[in-house]
Amino acid sequence: MRLTLYTDYSLRVLLYLAGREDESVTITELADFYNISRNHLVKVVHNLGLNGYILTTRGRNGGIKLSRPAKEIPVGAVVRSTEPDFDLLECFNPVTDKCVISRSCSLKGVLFNAQASFLAMLDKYTLADIAKASRKTVPVFKSIPIVQRK
Repeated sequence: MRLTLYTDYSLRVLLYLAGREDESVTITELADFYNISRNHLVKVVHNLGLNGYILTTRGRNGGIKLSRPAKEIPVGAVVRSTEPDFDLLECFNPVTDKCVISRSCSLKGVLFNAQASFLAMLDKYTLADIAKASRKTVPVFKSIPIVQRK
């Protein structure tokens, strides 16, 4: 299974915000830190706001921050809300299923169970859990220099 870059970027944004707790950060700050296109992050941030994971404030002193504590944001829920679908094979979607052995194929069931296990594992973790682990290996979350742009 492979997650999209969109989901990867969404998780990165949330991890960064978890490391900055009650602070408001800008999309430009995120783009600079991760070396990711600002345009991509605008879309990601918009979706995270629509899904209730972050609060956004427009304007000169605007920015983004988590909408609730990181311990209340399940990683599995974030992944489900950012992935377009979980169709590992065409037979996972009855509309696109053209496989002639679909009815008798046991591979579909095995892969479906593997996918369910994958998501169940993600459901065991919150953003706080992975942010805590990230701080151990990437201690820069709390000490990132803020670059002011004019």
